[in-house]
Amino acid sequence: MPSLPAPSAAREIFGDALPLAERYTAFLAGPGVERGLIGPREVERLWDRHVLNCAVLTELVPESANVIDVGSGAGLPGIVLAIMRPDLSVTLLEPLLRRTVFLQECVDLLSLSHVTVRRARAEEVAGEYAVDVVTARAVAPLERLAGWALPLLRPEGELLALKGERAAAELDEARPVLEKFGVRVAEVLHVGHGKVEPPTTVVRAVAGRVPQPPKGRSGSRRGGRRRGGAHGRKR
Repeated sequence: MPSLPAPSAAREIFGDALPLAERYTAFLAGPGVERGLIGPREVERLWDRHVLNCAVLTELVPESANVIDVGSGAGLPGIVLAIMRPDLSVTLLEPLLRRTVFLQECVDLLSLSHVTVRRARAEEVAGEYAVDVVTARAVAPLERLAGWALPLLRPEGELLALKGERAAAELDEARPVLEKFGVRVAEVLHVGHGKVEPPTTVVRAVAGRVPQPPKGRSGSRRGGRRRGGAHGRKR
């Protein structure tokens, strides 16, 4: 696997977990590119644009949270969060087989025992989970993403969607959907000030009630852990 020198900011952000982050970044630059999960032009900016951009999201993730990364793809941000936060229980949710194979290889390579890979679409597992946090990056516009992600949350759980410069516009467009699901707080935040440039833009939506799965889904079984409970279980 290619070796990509970590920038100075990486040591500050990852601390003792930096060796794992370096192995993961090298895996992205090697097999990740070879299998088409990462574009070849992205290799030189894997650290700044991708890995560190995701790492600062931990500022918003509560301690010991259950996390589902919807449309996890190459593991951004799910694997990065798991590297930094062994206190988390992370499910990487991804519908494509070749991506789930890659994700499982990453999990095995990094010995991330607190991470589970599941091949499924978010809408297919609505009603099975009631987790603390759902994350997503480059999955879909917020208007669609909200409909997939919010049914996976417990009451007061949070959707944390990494977005770009259209974050505020996407939030405005998604407000009818957010209201339908009883979201009580929806805002655009910027995290990683002084660590990454530019700071990472995140849309945060807090569920106010238990969102109902789409009609036709059973919704009878709930996995996932409420804080302090037992764990049940990234388009």
